[in-house]
Amino acid sequence: MNISILGLGYVGAVSLACLARDGHHVIGVDIDRSKLDLIRQGRSPIIEAGMQELMQAVVSSGRVRVTDDPTFAVHHSDLSFVCVGTPSLPNASQDLRALERLSVQLGTALRSKTGYHVIVVRSTVLPGTVDERIGPILEAHSGKSRGRDFGLFFQPEFLREGSSIQDYDNPPLKVVGGDSDQAVALVQAVFAHLPGRFNVCPIRTAEMLKYACNAFHALKITFANEMGRLCQALNIESHQVMDLVCQDTQLNISPTYLRPGFAYGGSCLPKDLRALRHLASRRDVLVPVLEQIERSNQVHIDHAVDMVLASGLRSVGMLGLSFKSGTDDLRESPLVVVAERFIGKGLRLLIYDPEVGIARLIGTNRRYIEETIPHISSLMCEDVERLVDESQVLVVALRTEPVVRALETRTRPEQFILDLVSLPAPDRTRGTYRGVCW
Repeated sequence: MNISILGLGYVGAVSLACLARDGHHVIGVDIDRSKLDLIRQGRSPIIEAGMQELMQAVVSSGRVRVTDDPTFAVHHSDLSFVCVGTPSLPNASQDLRALERLSVQLGTALRSKTGYHVIVVRSTVLPGTVDERIGPILEAHSGKSRGRDFGLFFQPEFLREGSSIQDYDNPPLKVVGGDSDQAVALVQAVFAHLPGRFNVCPIRTAEMLKYACNAFHALKITFANEMGRLCQALNIESHQVMDLVCQDTQLNISPTYLRPGFAYGGSCLPKDLRALRHLASRRDVLVPVLEQIERSNQVHIDHAVDMVLASGLRSVGMLGLSFKSGTDDLRESPLVVVAERFIGKGLRLLIYDPEVGIARLIGTNRRYIEETIPHISSLMCEDVERLVDESQVLVVALRTEPVVRALETRTRPEQFILDLVSLPAPDRTRGTYRGVCW
């Protein structure tokens, strides 16, 4: 395939070398003459193990050309990867000036090109950038229509400095954001030989994915370092602790707890986080990430309550009360906090949770609910259908078969449904449906 790479920084240079190695004819474009001269000489503009040898090999093969002219590159390729930088401005926003200037040039090049061309943005950009800024620029300067005359996609890159060739050949994810089957097939063909499933999603999803991954990486690094500092203060081998943490692929290193949903609670997480923070404080170890987890959890609870209050409706039915479905454990359940907030705001409240029998509660569980909502027995409703019928707002924290059936058969258009558990078929409910964070 004939491919052009716009921007020969880290991602662009590695992509150019690997694509040419895989047999494609590649045109590299950059405004930096020194980068172009280096590549013409068979030398890599970036320093990394294997890149010098790879660049020399692909340039010697005759499959690599470089230029400072985007129009030449577009006219002599079928597919363009945009890899220009998007650095931070002083106010922490993205500097998109280079990307926008290039988009003007690409649009102008498309105006004079016959035939369909695909542009794939690989620069890291905030969600909405491709659709709201790059797409309109390309259409305005090309006089052509996106989707009909040219394709526009976003493809996040997952190349780590120091191991980029290895990461290119063994990508953790193969993702492209776009909606044209013709263009998707073209992009997919380029990476078909690499391992892993090829995922196609909306452009904004692909844009956000890159940020979710990088934020998660930053969180993991910071968490491990906080645990390391605390272990150090306690004379514990931190690497051994974290090695054992990583051996748990059922809960720790797994999809578990990584799906958007409602707040955490129960008898373990809240008290253990508090104890760990207290221990760090006693040892004068600063742990900002650990200290903010509880605050973030509270913000999530506030968000759910605010969504209900914003509806202006006064009658609320809560489907679920325990901190985890299928149990009667009410200790530090975020749903108990939500119920308490609704009562404090003067809302009429009914609660359905077949696992929570007030008369059966004993010990700490009973004391907790008596201290938090002492008159809870008067709020409990044993009939889920009655609760659905008598409530204007439904806060759904259970997805059992009786609950799902009642929601699908008895909800009404004027009701507001707040989903905390990701119902299996929310489109079958009537009323205004909202997920707590989706």
